[in-house]
Amino acid sequence: MQRVPLYQAKAEFFRMLGHPVRIRVLELLQEGPKPVRELLAAIEIEPSSLSQQLAVLRRSGIVVSARDGATVVYSLAGADVADLLRAARRILTELLAGQQGLLAELREAEQGPARVL
Repeated sequence: MQRVPLYQAKAEFFRMLGHPVRIRVLELLQEGPKPVRELLAAIEIEPSSLSQQLAVLRRSGIVVSARDGATVVYSLAGADVADLLRAARRILTELLAGQQGLLAELREAEQGPARVL
């Protein structure tokens, strides 16, 4: 069996994260284990769609499920996922702050002295 290069495995991992519902589920699970009904109420999508996205996360190993009677409760498989989401938030915050700075510069340039053609 041929080994998958690490960069390819990373790309597949990030591709698996590349769905807004999956990211939202992971964000909600950062707060602690949640039953499916709570996830449904917070995300407001069809149960079959949520089930499909939860299955992808479960197969990847980043979430685990446990049955409590008739209720299925999901949780993060480890703290590293929460760390990754926090890192993504920091990166996005910095990127957006940089874009806000650029936007402010563009607006200032628009309001500068009129150019004669």
